Amino acid sequence: MKKVLTGIKPTGIAHLGNYFGAIKPAIELSKNSEYQCYYFIADYHALTTVQNKEELYEYTYQIACTWLACGLDPEKVVLYKQSDVPQTFELSTILSNLTPKGLMNRAHAYKAKVEVNEEAGEDKDNGINMGLYCYPILMTADILLLDSDLVPVGIDQKQHIEIARDVAGYFNKKFGNTFKLPQELIAENVGVLVGVDGRKMSKSYGNTIPIFADEGKLKKLVNRIVTDSTAPDEPKTLDNTIFKLYKLFGTKQQTDEFAERLQKGISWGEAKSELFTLMNNYLSPMREKYNYLQSHREIVDEILKKGGEKARQIAQNTILKVRNAIGVVDIK
Repeated sequence: MKKVLTGIKPTGIAHLGNYFGAIKPAIELSKNSEYQCYYFIADYHALTTVQNKEELYEYTYQIACTWLACGLDPEKVVLYKQSDVPQTFELSTILSNLTPKGLMNRAHAYKAKVEVNEEAGEDKDNGINMGLYCYPILMTADILLLDSDLVPVGIDQKQHIEIARDVAGYFNKKFGNTFKLPQELIAENVGVLVGVDGRKMSKSYGNTIPIFADEGKLKKLVNRIVTDSTAPDEPKTLDNTIFKLYKLFGTKQQTDEFAERLQKGISWGEAKSELFTLMNNYLSPMREKYNYLQSHREIVDEILKKGGEKARQIAQNTILKVRNAIGVVDIK
């Protein structure tokens, strides 16, 4: 059975882009009996941007409740917090001594920040902390510590897994074969989810639709979706945000029928109303479970506690192998 590892940062309220791009595929993957899945809340990774105690605390619960409300089965998946596995940070320190600085210079997140600074005429490292710069090393520790075989990522995150393989290779060459080399698992046919303004759904654009928005807010957000000036009775093309969102929620039959009605000509108001009804029917059971878990956090605490215990067992075995490989003496 192959081990699958994935993490999500608690940096804000999860939206439909997160759900269809990462959460739903990860939950579907966990139903495959060929895999043992380990999903973690990357709370230390979030410190690169979230540096408010109350926010990080709440975001962590939000993400845990999101996984569970969206269908994650804690009997089949080990769900845990990164901060509950202290061996992660020991391994990160060890790997830092084997990772070339040049490799970190080429990391996409760091390069992107440098480019923004240079375009603004600022010092290239303005506002960049060491957490961001060393982010790939900590991610490598997450991956290697649990002896992961596969890491589901988007195509834009493939570099993280390449770095993890490189660093594992450096260690194995220096200290002997200790780590397996992880492989990326890139989901097929995962397109860019559009927001209410037609651009990529992103918190930075303020165009997201939260997964668990209440019914009233969800309706308002759907009504905000930008459409063209086509008259109510004129045919509509299928290259529009309403139809793109409808396809994600509807069955093939529902989608085909909706497409036919759009092409024959219905008003945008009617189209939005149908989209809202479909979305609300799909999301309302998850919303109900999410709200229940938020008001019964002791359930979440127990799941995370058990997950942390399981993850630490694997992590401790790995760190003992690493200590033995590098020559750190355990005092008996």
